[in-house]
Amino acid sequence: MTILDHIIANKCKEVAAKKAAFPVSYLEKSALFDRETVSMSKALRSSKTGIIAEHKRRSPSKSIINDTVLVQDVAKGYQLAGASGMSVLTDTNYFGGSLDDLLLARAATSFPLLRKEFIVDSYQIVEAKAFGADAILLIAASLSSDELIEFSTLAKSLHLDVLLEVHNQEELDKSLLQTVDMLGVNNRNLKTFEVSIETSKSLSANIPNEFVKVSESGISSTATIKELREYGFDGFLIGENFMKTKNPGLSAKSFIEELK
Repeated sequence: MTILDHIIANKCKEVAAKKAAFPVSYLEKSALFDRETVSMSKALRSSKTGIIAEHKRRSPSKSIINDTVLVQDVAKGYQLAGASGMSVLTDTNYFGGSLDDLLLARAATSFPLLRKEFIVDSYQIVEAKAFGADAILLIAASLSSDELIEFSTLAKSLHLDVLLEVHNQEELDKSLLQTVDMLGVNNRNLKTFEVSIETSKSLSANIPNEFVKVSESGISSTATIKELREYGFDGFLIGENFMKTKNPGLSAKSFIEELK
């Protein structure tokens, strides 16, 4: 089994337990459930930088990245730095995140928030809305075509943007849906964890312009972003490059100033 297989298997058990304890009707009573969302895809289209800055404490491949900074401080820093939005990892077992991180980031900022999670059940999409997200991540490698349609349709009904992540042409072929706003190319091979920007470049020509193109993973220089823009990318998800520093917000500010 790959690490993704392990994560998905554990996630299914985790979600089943949550559904038993907190039904959808409970989530729909959240103070944030009727909040008007902010479109991340529109923010990226109109942005001069296209940076989606991420909060990530640790990962299966790098262990601890940064577990000392407060998520609300990181969120404020990213928004002040001029990021187009923020990605908040809410997986606990493998990334050290939580839904509380999403709540804290939401309370501290007004820009678009992406709930970055391994979504395996429609419950998690309702949960994302209840905890203040503006967008959700769907991973083509872990979902069937029918699930992609079901989950993205539900997200749109809740006024959530959808970032659909692919790693290869086969996954891209099943991801060109009207209910998807952003197509993300993950440059990290989930089987080997090797990273190559060439993945984004090779798939870019096959992504229709109606989708916002987002490149994910392995972006650590402004030169790389400028290069990827030539391939039609408007969004760039960056986490580790900022989070590995003592002050991610300040790191993002320096990066964005250099980019401009």
